Amino acid sequence: MISILGWDIGAANVKAAWLALDQGCVRKVRTVSMPFEIWRDKNQLPKILQNVYGSLAPEVSPEAMAVTMTAELSDVFASKRAGVIFVLECVQACFPDPAIYCLSLSGQFVPISEARDRPLEFAAANWLASALWISRQLPNCLLLDTGSTTTDILPILDGHVCISGRTDMARLSSGELVYTGALRTNLAAIVQSVPVSGKICKVASEYFAISGDVHLILGNLKPQDYTCPAPDGQPPSIDSARRRIARIVCADDEMLSTAEIDELARHIGVQQVHQIQEGINQVLSRLPRLRNHPVVVLGSGAFLGKAAAEALGLIIMDATGNWERENLSVAPCISAARLLAELK
Repeated sequence: MISILGWDIGAANVKAAWLALDQGCVRKVRTVSMPFEIWRDKNQLPKILQNVYGSLAPEVSPEAMAVTMTAELSDVFASKRAGVIFVLECVQACFPDPAIYCLSLSGQFVPISEARDRPLEFAAANWLASALWISRQLPNCLLLDTGSTTTDILPILDGHVCISGRTDMARLSSGELVYTGALRTNLAAIVQSVPVSGKICKVASEYFAISGDVHLILGNLKPQDYTCPAPDGQPPSIDSARRRIARIVCADDEMLSTAEIDELARHIGVQQVHQIQEGINQVLSRLPRLRNHPVVVLGSGAFLGKAAAEALGLIIMDATGNWERENLSVAPCISAARLLAELK
């Protein structure tokens, strides 16, 4: 029996998956996703790591850990280099016993001591873990992973991850990274204007409401899925979401009816799907062969990826054959653990 733990350490959530494998077959899987906004107090990261590990409660201590991250981009760090080093030092201090490996942007697992010597090779590599694992299951597909903050659009052809860039900046340029997600996206980053009472109204560029408010109203998310603080600090209820959305046009729920606010939410939801469609089209323009292959949707915002793919007439494949549905949002952790297990 092999026991492996995979990490995905982000700036807003820390996720982990513990796998017990026997002769390459997964016998047990446990996953945890814990909200943690690292910019509020980065020095709490060791405590969060320990809490996540405790919540997993692995029956057998992991003999190895696979680490991916995106937390290094947070502006609490002076540079991405500093962020990667900080995260790796926290992991190593918390877990001195198991062998710890970091997934590089070239797709290689490297001992944590070596990773600290060349940190930029390990910044924001979580997407690659999922893409590499899916490429073993489906050698020709388009992988869409929409989380709370971003959407990864990852082309896979002939068993290879055919991305045009590996850094965040390169992937933003290629359409392979779209900075829109199901929960934390500022609505002013989705729309600049909205229809109100038959007129087009500009929106306020303030942190009044987020995409989670839209998807609460539309029924895509439940209150328990709203795992980040609301912009106004109020509970994640549909009523409070309506009040927040009304403010993006400098109004409130006395000035706009429930029907008018809900129509704002529907319009914004459609525009967010369009953002993902634009990224998909940019990728497909480079790799038109992909139009004939299925789309795999993952992530807590899989409903957005599915809507974008359906609007483009693409074939969607159910990903639950590879993970239980509740684990789709932690696919990078499970993928990283599976990939490392193959080397053991």
